Amino acid sequence: MADQPSAPTGLIAAVVHRFLTSKLSIILIILSLCLGVAAILVTPREEDPQIVVPLADIYVNAPGASAEEVEKLVATPLERLLWQIDGVEYVYSMSSQDMAVVTVRFYVGQERENSILKVHNRIAMYQDTAPPIVQGWVIKPIEIDDVPIVNLTLFSDRYDDHELRRMGEEILARLSAVKDISRTQIVGGRHREIRVELLPERIAGLGISLPEVRQALMGADASVTAGTFSRANQSITVTANAFLTSAAEVGSLVVGVHDGRPVYLRDIATVIDGPAEADTYSRIGYSHYFRDTNQLTETPLAYPAVTLALAKKKGTNAVRVAANILGELETLKREIIPDDVRVEITRNTGHTAQQKVNELLTSLAFAIVTVVILLAFSLGWREALVVALAVPISFSLALFVNFLFGYTINRVTLFALILSLGLVVDDPITNVDNIQRHMFTGKRGPIDSVLFAVNEVLPPVIMSTIAIIISFTPLFFITGMMGPYMGPMASNVPMTVIFSTLCALTIVPWMTYLLLKNHPGAARIGSDDQPATTGTLTHRVYRRLVAPFLVSRARRVGLLVAIVILLIVPIGLVVFRLVPLKMLPFDNKNEFQIVVDMPEGTTLEATDAVVRQFENYLRRVPEVTHFVSYVGNASPIDFNGLVRHYYLRRGPHLADIRVNLADKSRRAQQSHAIVLRLRNDLEKIAVDSRADIKLVETPPGPPVLSTLVAEIYGDKDVAYGQLIAGAAHVKTIMANEPFVTDIDDSTEAARDRIDYVVDKEKAGLHGVSTRQIIQTLRIALSGDTPATVHLPLERQPLMINTILPRQKRSGEVRLSQITVKSTSGAMVPLAELVKPLRVAQQQPIYHKNLERVVFVTGEMAGRAPGEAVLDMMGRLKSNPMPSGTRAEWAGEGEWKITLRVFRDMGIAFAAALTGIYILLIVQTGSFLMPLLIMMAIPLTLIGAMPGFWLLNLITGKTVGGFADPVFFTATGMIGMIALGGIVIRNAIVLIEFIQDALKQGLPFDEAILQSGAIRMRPILLTAATTALGAWPITLDPIFSGLAWTLIFGIVASTVFTLLVIPVTYYALYRKAHARVLT
Repeated sequence: MADQPSAPTGLIAAVVHRFLTSKLSIILIILSLCLGVAAILVTPREEDPQIVVPLADIYVNAPGASAEEVEKLVATPLERLLWQIDGVEYVYSMSSQDMAVVTVRFYVGQERENSILKVHNRIAMYQDTAPPIVQGWVIKPIEIDDVPIVNLTLFSDRYDDHELRRMGEEILARLSAVKDISRTQIVGGRHREIRVELLPERIAGLGISLPEVRQALMGADASVTAGTFSRANQSITVTANAFLTSAAEVGSLVVGVHDGRPVYLRDIATVIDGPAEADTYSRIGYSHYFRDTNQLTETPLAYPAVTLALAKKKGTNAVRVAANILGELETLKREIIPDDVRVEITRNTGHTAQQKVNELLTSLAFAIVTVVILLAFSLGWREALVVALAVPISFSLALFVNFLFGYTINRVTLFALILSLGLVVDDPITNVDNIQRHMFTGKRGPIDSVLFAVNEVLPPVIMSTIAIIISFTPLFFITGMMGPYMGPMASNVPMTVIFSTLCALTIVPWMTYLLLKNHPGAARIGSDDQPATTGTLTHRVYRRLVAPFLVSRARRVGLLVAIVILLIVPIGLVVFRLVPLKMLPFDNKNEFQIVVDMPEGTTLEATDAVVRQFENYLRRVPEVTHFVSYVGNASPIDFNGLVRHYYLRRGPHLADIRVNLADKSRRAQQSHAIVLRLRNDLEKIAVDSRADIKLVETPPGPPVLSTLVAEIYGDKDVAYGQLIAGAAHVKTIMANEPFVTDIDDSTEAARDRIDYVVDKEKAGLHGVSTRQIIQTLRIALSGDTPATVHLPLERQPLMINTILPRQKRSGEVRLSQITVKSTSGAMVPLAELVKPLRVAQQQPIYHKNLERVVFVTGEMAGRAPGEAVLDMMGRLKSNPMPSGTRAEWAGEGEWKITLRVFRDMGIAFAAALTGIYILLIVQTGSFLMPLLIMMAIPLTLIGAMPGFWLLNLITGKTVGGFADPVFFTATGMIGMIALGGIVIRNAIVLIEFIQDALKQGLPFDEAILQSGAIRMRPILLTAATTALGAWPITLDPIFSGLAWTLIFGIVASTVFTLLVIPVTYYALYRKAHARVLT
């Protein structure tokens, strides 16, 4: 009978023995799975992690002030105040005629309420120092929770936009009562108003001035509870009510006296109760293909439309809130929405989140099943069953802790689980393989075999788990918007690995013992039919592969030279741009956006005509289902629009088209490829129409002002006009750079304005004040709302708007004929008091962090942004900026985030390597051994970069004349970190086996060969399971870079780990051992 060493002792053996001989494993399995199911059910779901970026816009009115006066007296002092607040990252401002908009942006992760409170407090502290020209300000905070999750577009061929808006107001009021709804908005349609169209001739004839009309309306809009008195033992309340309650009452209001007779408002104006004058247009249209397939060919090409936008409260489940909104909508369709009013769901992030989560859960289940099937063929069905149980338990516990940490179930969370699958299965594979090997040798009983096997592999497994935790922990410290985006990755991968190690210590040994103790392959103690440990096919193959390098020093030197050359290759691929680098690729969304900018001064009708040309083209695109156009104002924002401040876009020269595509399951091309295909045609329409367009795709990660952003700064004494000249120079550089598109800047088109200069001497002689003249002009042109009509059933304030009819206020001559009343009561035409001058419209002045700046923006089509930025920076060296100006490229664009993220990830990777090195020194007691273990990490480059080059060589394609390559992205960097964890684990366990074999008395070379052969199968299985687990991710546009990095890197690193680590170990330590191969 073979000698039976005593059972191992220590904490690991004690814990394993406890679980082997009790019911604790069953309890842990049930508890873990229940916690996992609970976590899936209660954790909020969303498509992407929430990135909290507190923002606040401060709107300051300074009527009549020039842009430079506003800049110096209003914007700059306010910027200084806001810049003093702790936690502020950026302060922007735009100073223009009459007003300033100052934006304060806090660092990512700052608490919203505290941040906004700091802004209010800071402004309140210095309220008394505001200059006299300031007439008031408004602070409007905005953040990601203000972004609508559901957009509902109402349209009809029977009702016009005014009637649709009236319905929309009622529907929105009822939908706002749905649980967990926060901000709501209605976009499009003309609201109801009482419009008083003043007639200049009647006004002049009856001696009434526009300010007098305003004063009369203000005086009529009054009501008060005067008090109470007591009489007959009863307290009676007295009120006085002069509210206007109808258009007829407005018309009957006395506004003055002429020749002893009252002048009613209806005598000098036309009173209209109806829709306001159109200052925006909004409509919805469908593609011809959609209309044909849905039997809509007899319907109009476009409908007037109104969009309802609804956001959710912070921390709530987007899927559930969206479902509740749509459920209430169905109720409203039955109760109040007319049958001939249709509702199109033009945004539903709850549905897309649920769809993405379901896809990823399916991919995760597919990966697990694939891995289990692979293990069933390679290890046996019993061993595969152990892994099949260990993986869900690890993921269940990780999801529960994910819920406790406040994370949601989103794309990044689930990708972290898929990524960690290769790491998670490694523990049970290593344990099961070693337990199987010990039990099948028959040297010990089943329980002792399990204890010896686990005690043999678990210490290095625990060390490698700690190494993986150290590898991913630095991802917590990525700064900027990418930090919270990658936060779930930084927490979930270490958590799954920790719970996998916990399973390897508790459940895996128990279940392996349960399934293998009666296995026919388990030899009896002391039997003579123990399987050979050196005669298997695996051992023979491994010996033939590695032994020649142990025998020959020349082969070892040749291997070193080959590795160095192979390490130079991936670096060369990047340097020579054969592997394109990008922050994150575009996602395959079901939407994109066309932002249209006409030259300032373009009328609403002209802009609308251009938008209709784009609509006509979009109708011919088969992948398009429908589109919603917003002319004159912004569409409901998304997170990208929030950062880009698209919600501030308003004016007759601006438009926005939201294009919705067919579901990606019904399209041959991804959304980015479709945009590339359409780009040339859309740009041709824009050029022919003198429009600037931007084709905006929702970015997969943190949004930026634009992909390419050059910030033009100048010296302190440089005029803003010189900065504009510098911006024009950079625009020329961009225009000459291949594949740079959508070029624009923050300046406005040159145009004139009419400036009415008051002749103060004449005005004084006539007894007319300057304020009276200015007020008359403002009422005539822009209108004034001095009062409201009070109706009991109105959802919105019904304003009384006094204004001149459009034909009476269009033109210098007509405006000059408007009269004002002098102190003597005479009516004096403006022509006698003012002189109209045509002057250039002032350019708005932009600031960033207290410095004047002009922004130049651009997008990339089919090319890596970093390459273009580097090339343009080189061009600026040979063709420098105008004197006194400079261009900065790392301020607002993707280049900034790319530099920041790769810098942070590089520092994180270096910190992780340092931590792992220190950990391994503590574990091995050697300074050289950790370097040997860690040398497997750079070997991952050998497979990853050439793999991407080969992938682009095989699958690279051109769409619409633009390349559509596979980029190596930040997710690929994370894949490199994960690969580092896997290869370190393999190296630690392999060297631990070699050292154990040496302790058992095996010769040095034989110990290396036998240990490598023993570890070959689990290492290959780990590599195969990692590659199979990553395979479903290759179908996702965002994380495909991570998947391909894992697949290509794991192949190369596994081969080199099995070869390079043993050979290098032999080369370094052979002199310490006397044994020489014979």
